[in-house]
Amino acid sequence: MGLPEKVRVKLSSEQAGAISITPVVVQELAMRELAEHVLGIAGKDEARVREILRRGTLVSGASRFRWEGWEADPAALVELLASFPDPDPGRAFAPERCLRAVLRGGRRAVEIPRETVSGKSLFRRAAFWDVLMEVAAGGAPAYGGYSYRLRADRYLRDFSVAETERLRAASGAVRYSTLGEQIRTAGFSAAELYVTR
Repeated sequence: MGLPEKVRVKLSSEQAGAISITPVVVQELAMRELAEHVLGIAGKDEARVREILRRGTLVSGASRFRWEGWEADPAALVELLASFPDPDPGRAFAPERCLRAVLRGGRRAVEIPRETVSGKSLFRRAAFWDVLMEVAAGGAPAYGGYSYRLRADRYLRDFSVAETERLRAASGAVRYSTLGEQIRTAGFSAAELYVTR
């Protein structure tokens, strides 16, 4: 017996904050979609994936997923896991396929999706994204694994003080004032970079 095509899942919010009642949403998830969430927690560790499927619960991001757990067929599970990419430490950083960056090192992370900061403004020749990719590629980011949740390879890049200042100076090209201000004021010193294959 193989794995089910669809799984009936109850979704609820796990956001921290004041006590509140959040609605529970019931939906049918394709097995592959549920597997992506499970892989985001367990990686391709077959025993851990099997345990999560049996237990019938996991927290991914701000959501709790619950379903009626079952014992996964070993052969079908191996086949499913084989259909997902493996981490590839030999894969070089490719700035042209980078879709997202997270500036880290201060009290808060600054999330930067490419489409948000890639447009050039009337008075600037370079978009903030272009400057970020130039700085990131200038120091050979280290491979940090594969993100099944984002469907991308993860790279890590530490910045020098001069590189950080260059990025802060380029933040004026960001058209969203709140994001530009976060880049200017956050105490970041590194970035996580997510690159599609």
